Amino acid sequence: MRKKELYNKVIAYFEQAMPVAETELHYNNPFELLIAVILSAQCTDKRVNMITPPLFHDFPTPESLAATTPEVIFEYIRSVSYPNNKAKHLVGMAQMLVKDFGSEVPGTLEELVKLPGVGRKTANVIQSVVFNKAAMAVDTHVFRVSHRIGLVPKSCTTPLAVEKQLMKHIPEAIVPKAHHWLILHGRYVCVARKPKCEECGLNGICAESLKTKVQ
Repeated sequence: MRKKELYNKVIAYFEQAMPVAETELHYNNPFELLIAVILSAQCTDKRVNMITPPLFHDFPTPESLAATTPEVIFEYIRSVSYPNNKAKHLVGMAQMLVKDFGSEVPGTLEELVKLPGVGRKTANVIQSVVFNKAAMAVDTHVFRVSHRIGLVPKSCTTPLAVEKQLMKHIPEAIVPKAHHWLILHGRYVCVARKPKCEECGLNGICAESLKTKVQ
């Protein structure tokens, strides 16, 4: 199957099976989403959603978060992965928002990655979800699913390489939604250890399933 045909079939499937695809992180504004995405690194959205309500309540603005200490924030986030580093990142991020960005979450990749705790993946999530930009955040789910389906070649060994390949073939208008399609598919169907191929609507299209059938 040609690459274009594969992408068209995959997109058509997700458009029908998952017409609404959104982040599972809970938030009320861009600042809260930025906090949640920083906390979600190597941690489940479910865990993040459990610990953010009191954090959001007690530190509702960049100014309030900037005025506290990592030691205080640690007590709110101690059950997530790498709480010490993330506590430092959150306070540093808030301080930079106040100092350099007028307490507003910036909307460009170049500005976002200046913030402590924000790498390319996190910046792309913010661009996509908050600003509806054509930005493809490649996390472990997107990386795994893209390879298994055959959307990207095996030579794409880095998140950036996968991002560039997906952006090349997915129409710009649906990139924000496609990002969530791949994440949610990887989270609930094409899981890491034992993908649920028997209940997957891409069975028969997916490169991995076709390879298994041949064997």
